[in-house]
Amino acid sequence: MKVLIVGGGGREHAIAWSVSQSPKVDKIYCAPGNAGIETLAECVPISAMELETLADFAEEKQIDLTIVGMDDPLVAGIVDVFEQRGLRIFGPRKNAAILEGSKAFSKDLMKKYKIPTAAYETFDSPKEAIEYLETSKYPIVLKADGLALGKGVLICKTKEEAMDGVKTLMLDKQFGTAGDRIVIEEFLEGREVSVLCFCDGTHILPMTSAQDHKRAKDGDKGLNTGGMGTFSPSPFYTEEVKSFCEKYVYQPSMDAMKAEGRDFVGIMFLGLILTKNGPKVLEYNARFGDPEAQVVLPRMKNDIIDVVNACIAGKLEEIQLEFEENAAVCVILASDGYPERYEKGKVIHGLEQFDEKESYYVFHAGTKKTQEGIVTNGGRVLGITAKGKNLHEARNNAYEAVNWVKFENKYCRSDIGKSIDEV
Repeated sequence: MKVLIVGGGGREHAIAWSVSQSPKVDKIYCAPGNAGIETLAECVPISAMELETLADFAEEKQIDLTIVGMDDPLVAGIVDVFEQRGLRIFGPRKNAAILEGSKAFSKDLMKKYKIPTAAYETFDSPKEAIEYLETSKYPIVLKADGLALGKGVLICKTKEEAMDGVKTLMLDKQFGTAGDRIVIEEFLEGREVSVLCFCDGTHILPMTSAQDHKRAKDGDKGLNTGGMGTFSPSPFYTEEVKSFCEKYVYQPSMDAMKAEGRDFVGIMFLGLILTKNGPKVLEYNARFGDPEAQVVLPRMKNDIIDVVNACIAGKLEEIQLEFEENAAVCVILASDGYPERYEKGKVIHGLEQFDEKESYYVFHAGTKKTQEGIVTNGGRVLGITAKGKNLHEARNNAYEAVNWVKFENKYCRSDIGKSIDEV
């Protein structure tokens, strides 16, 4: 098979690695890719949002399967474009990708179909949002309705912070048109868990659990980012929690989308919070999580091509997902100053250390190949993933591997997975 992967971050590198393990695949392309993906795939200089150009490329190269890693092209309708040309592609169509594309849509869906989530209101007017905040309970959560690179969520401890948040999202347009409409919802307390699920439009198959660390600084301080590290599995995602979610969250979410005429085929990512009143859905995404994919996919025993083919064929019930009886931890190496201002072009040293070491992985996110070598080319630069027989060993291994890599302005959190010490 020839496979095309759309995107160029750590998630897409993890997908490319997973695809490269399949004996069914002999050629991988990635658009646009990065310096790490280049070791597994032929990278082509087409942006993820050039939908027609990507479809032209898939036709020209006779691509057997395209896997979309990123949210933007899914929400823009890349699956519809490919399917109209008879091209096989894995991901939700535009009318189903709205599950991630609009927070207001997903909240309304959960309310209508009684899927447990936080109480909320939706606002198109900054004036009405501010009036609502005058009598609200704090802390409170503000969410940009549209896509905001995983950063459009503000947790506001006081009324003043919330008022500033409305200004940031709706008036200053920090996230562009994503903030034209906002969702204001109650603040829920509890541990967060990410569960990625394969979907075929009717059936849903949850993968192993993971937990992301969104904040830039240790102790969950600082600004929201695209993710500073993950671990898998989550010890807080018990059999009891899993059973509840299978009954009241996962299948009901699939059934709700089907009932709305929006059959969901692809990856449904559920961001859950385990409250004292039971698990609730914080958000949906319509693709693999980043960096969740960097700990979940290395633990998956199945051939990813078999699972994806089953999703596209509507035969997911024939698949039994299997994961290794171990653990994985991913620590993101970022450029200091991320997610605000940071410098690019710093030469990265030590990557060769990963070549011969089993159970250690380096997934490239913001990197570029130059005459000087591989250099930093983004805020999040690399995902350092390591396995271990348990989470403690995996965490120690990941931080050991973090020290192999050197570049100017290297920054990472030192407490990824530290919460497992409480188990």
